[in-house]
Amino acid sequence: MAITDPLALQVLAIAKEAGDKIMEIYDRDFAIYEKQDTSPLTEADLAAHNCIVAGLESISELPILSEESADISWETRKSWSQYWLVDPLDGTKEFIKKNGEFTVNIALIDGGKPVMGVVYAPALNKSYVGVVGQGAWTETAEGVNTISAKPHQPGELWKIVGSRSHQSPEIQNLLAQLDGETELVAMGSSLKLCLVAEGEAHLYPRLGPTSEWDTGAAHAVALAAGADVTVLDAADPLKSDAEALTYNQKESVLNPYFLVSA
Repeated sequence: MAITDPLALQVLAIAKEAGDKIMEIYDRDFAIYEKQDTSPLTEADLAAHNCIVAGLESISELPILSEESADISWETRKSWSQYWLVDPLDGTKEFIKKNGEFTVNIALIDGGKPVMGVVYAPALNKSYVGVVGQGAWTETAEGVNTISAKPHQPGELWKIVGSRSHQSPEIQNLLAQLDGETELVAMGSSLKLCLVAEGEAHLYPRLGPTSEWDTGAAHAVALAAGADVTVLDAADPLKSDAEALTYNQKESVLNPYFLVSA
């Protein structure tokens, strides 16, 4: 069993190189800065960003939108049919807490849809790779395994990805609509979407702010594994005709609320 898509393998190698840069800083004391929105920015974000941009530019001429170079105008972006969407270090707060639940995210977006994604968790030494139409895989020290989302079965305990802290009334409303008992599965960063992709959870409702680079790579993994990622209506969270989450279709890079479902 192996990942055979040549472009995916190249992107995985770039993500791992960026992960090495992150871990060099993770294993020592590091400086923390503040962005304009007051979210923390570390040396590791910038080191990973520079590594990824250099790597992608060496294999592709497509434009790159990264969290650390997000000031590209809508006038420029709206003409992009294909581009790379990058979060060099997703889960900066987890990185600062040193709990290991942070990732390198690299996605290929085509026509507003994620078609390939790599999510690498360097502290966990675990990679997720998804190529829509081909499949999804995890890679660990033990090797490569195919993954697939596992829909909820009647009578089965519902496993819901969520926050470790307080659950909002909207989340409680969603849980109340489910038939049966529920269990909260807590995780940081884009690994939350990956839990559904690998069959470790049935649903991940996101009723909080995220940006497109937070989700693009793991969204591709989820789609490749057979899951859906749809815009979530808080008033009717489980409606069956919800529209798919899309990318680069508007000036703002903020996502609407969404639901990942097996």
